[in-house]
Amino acid sequence: MSQMQRRRVVITGLGVLSPIGNDVPTFWDAALRGANGIETQQEYVEAGLTTTIAGRLKNFDAEALIGDRKYVRQTDPFVHFAVIASQQALEDSKLDREKTDMTRVGAIIGSGIGGLEEIMDGNRTLIERGPRRINPFFIPKLMLNAASGNVAIRFGLRGPNFATASACASANHALGMALRTIQYGDADVILAGGAEAACTVLGLAGFCAARAMSTRNDDPEHASRPFDKERDGFVMGEGAGVLVFEELEHAKARGAQIYCEVAGFGQTDDAFHMTSPSEDGEGAMRSMLLAVKDTGSKLEDVTYINAHGTSTEYNDRTETLAVKKAFGDHAKKLMISSTKSMVGHLLGASGAVELVATALAIKHGMVPPTRNLTVPDPDCDLDYVPHEGRSADINVALSNSFGFGGHNATVALRKFKD
Repeated sequence: MSQMQRRRVVITGLGVLSPIGNDVPTFWDAALRGANGIETQQEYVEAGLTTTIAGRLKNFDAEALIGDRKYVRQTDPFVHFAVIASQQALEDSKLDREKTDMTRVGAIIGSGIGGLEEIMDGNRTLIERGPRRINPFFIPKLMLNAASGNVAIRFGLRGPNFATASACASANHALGMALRTIQYGDADVILAGGAEAACTVLGLAGFCAARAMSTRNDDPEHASRPFDKERDGFVMGEGAGVLVFEELEHAKARGAQIYCEVAGFGQTDDAFHMTSPSEDGEGAMRSMLLAVKDTGSKLEDVTYINAHGTSTEYNDRTETLAVKKAFGDHAKKLMISSTKSMVGHLLGASGAVELVATALAIKHGMVPPTRNLTVPDPDCDLDYVPHEGRSADINVALSNSFGFGGHNATVALRKFKD
């Protein structure tokens, strides 16, 4: 199907839970200030982990926000995050569900790990109390599709519904599938995004064993430092991002606000290594080129990239190389920043939270900064918008997510023009 035949898709609602804000206005204000969401976690200290810092949600009360104690007990934290972010996005979009054909409204929500807390609790129960005492909600709580399924049940979404799982690219794959689902006429509205609640002792221990984490435990505020020469690994985060993707004419017919257009999507794989990116950046480069091609725009039309920017030695260097290969001389003119410098790495939710930031950057003409970039790495020599946000007229923006398994996914947004 040609671009002329495909239906146009816009963003009409945003929802976010992050270590720097539990709603969109708070998150965006903090992001523009380059705020810090990373803190020492006492439970990690007590467990003797080599990394004792993370970006956790603050002043978060799932029961108060959802309003159903029994429901909260029967669902995992990653589902709580998805449900609350979805409610925010729906309210922001002002979609009247009573006047909308809900068989044409769906949810596609990614997660890298799913209900890790429930896995820990279930295993503990099995060992200490035996198999007959396993929670009957054990499987429904931990499965990856619990987020999208619960969102559908809670809000009456009877259209396409599934989860995506591609490690740290999970949310971007959910966003890309939502775009395609609407473009090709299978739905009019999709709640798309990701949710992750993997900041458990087990989750941290696993990543510590993989030697991927920062151990700057005595200075959590400056531990996540993408593209900085003194970076020493990523910092874990938790939260969710959900966006309302909507077919343009459907949005216009109901007078919806429009943040920007979802203009393109690219996806590739490195086919190289389960945890390390291909050093030549070829897979990431192709992902970006495919996303730009999908928009019908020129490379020179791209103004801003919200980078994967994990603060690991290999990712930051490889992503920089990939941008240079993809954009050539234009790479030096791009503004690039990493939201992970503020919130840490939200794994399967990261792409959704970052696309919220990218959509707001286009809408408000402001690029959020990269925090903690103080010692430039000679191998990372592009414009990463260090320390302070920057005013900019953004036409086309990309948001990158690259995951264990060599998964690369890039979403392209464009300033809305009727």
